[in-house]
Amino acid sequence: MNLVKPLAVLILAATTCAALADPGHAAHRAHSGGIASAAKADAAPAFDIVHTKITTQGNLAVFHIAVAGKAGASRPSKVGKLAGSTVFSYVWPTTIDPSAVGFDQGAGILAFAVTSHPDFDDTPLYDENGDGDLANDGDLWHSHWVVLKQDDACGKGALKVVDIAPGAKPKLPKTWPGLPLLIDSPGYSPVFNGESLEVRVPFDDIGAVQAAGFDGVTAALRVNASVHDPLLCVVDVFKVASGNLTLAGKVNR
Repeated sequence: MNLVKPLAVLILAATTCAALADPGHAAHRAHSGGIASAAKADAAPAFDIVHTKITTQGNLAVFHIAVAGKAGASRPSKVGKLAGSTVFSYVWPTTIDPSAVGFDQGAGILAFAVTSHPDFDDTPLYDENGDGDLANDGDLWHSHWVVLKQDDACGKGALKVVDIAPGAKPKLPKTWPGLPLLIDSPGYSPVFNGESLEVRVPFDDIGAVQAAGFDGVTAALRVNASVHDPLLCVVDVFKVASGNLTLAGKVNR
């Protein structure tokens, strides 16, 4: 299965200038390895990716993104209902097979994502704001695994989070949140520190990560206004780390 081709169409209008990370990168000398991207004057600073990498420490994968402004500073406005609501996201598309985290083998493009969406909560096992209510903290940044596929119903060449058809019984992770989507809510906490965002994720087989390619994306997704297939579409790509979504990043490099 070609995992790169369907992703490339997302950024036909993008003009991001990117290169493999250079230790002499003028604006962000502290960042090394992974993919470095030139800042854009017309981009929202909170989503203007300047550095993306994945490294491993023992059985942990560390997902890292740095932006030109303050990471996580911008979140979607509440619309008051699920249908038509917006999701802001920091995403690491990978070449890791979805079976590595509990989905069916070859189910689509596995991506790790950190998201915020004030109109619904999709982490039913966790109380992120600590108020005793498990269903009211979707606006706080939290992590997901998602499986993506191209679907022109989301727009020409656009991607969606893969829907689960009525009656279908795909393989799902234990922390699947109950939505009719190939999505997992594993509860790994994102850590924001100024311009940077990092998440530490454990793996049973860290070799699957070490052999992977990856990229970095900031994007908005939207819940279908009629809440029907496709349920969750990628509707606006803010920035792609590599510039053309070639999954140019190599883990630990």
